[in-house]
Amino acid sequence: MAKAKPLRVASDRLNTPTDLDPADTKKIAEGLTVLLSDLFALYIKTKNFHWHVSGPNFRDYHLLLDEQSQQIFAIIDAVGERARKIGGTTLRSLGQAEKLKRVPDNNADYVSPLDMLKELRDDNRNLTANMRELHAITDEANDVSTTSLLEEWIDQSEERTWFLYESTRDASEGGH
Repeated sequence: MAKAKPLRVASDRLNTPTDLDPADTKKIAEGLTVLLSDLFALYIKTKNFHWHVSGPNFRDYHLLLDEQSQQIFAIIDAVGERARKIGGTTLRSLGQAEKLKRVPDNNADYVSPLDMLKELRDDNRNLTANMRELHAITDEANDVSTTSLLEEWIDQSEERTWFLYESTRDASEGGH
């Protein structure tokens, strides 16, 4: 008689069939849940700054931040669903997200537009680094689908970082 595989999650009803190792799926799902928490925090922070940006570059910054928040929001569901596709569980509440997130809040009454962009630049750069760490885990587990998705999300995060970097460069740094 074949030995039963250990449960990856508490309820057998949530154990989506997969050929990935149960220990790997647990580790990957946990990593995806932290990533999901980071994405929710970054989305809210980006929208916060989108709503509260002011000054002479208002329109450009307002549109940039709206575009970036939409891009972040667009991957949130895919991250949560990926954890479920491999038989893991994922984020269940804002309280859980608060405990897991690595993106710091900014509740200041006023933040200058350039400080907003610099803060988001750094947050996106850190998000990229964190996704690279998860990528190493998924690659080692031969989870090619999550690895591939992470590569796309890393590229998007690098692009957001680039746009924010270019938007905060001083003209004396070599700009025209």
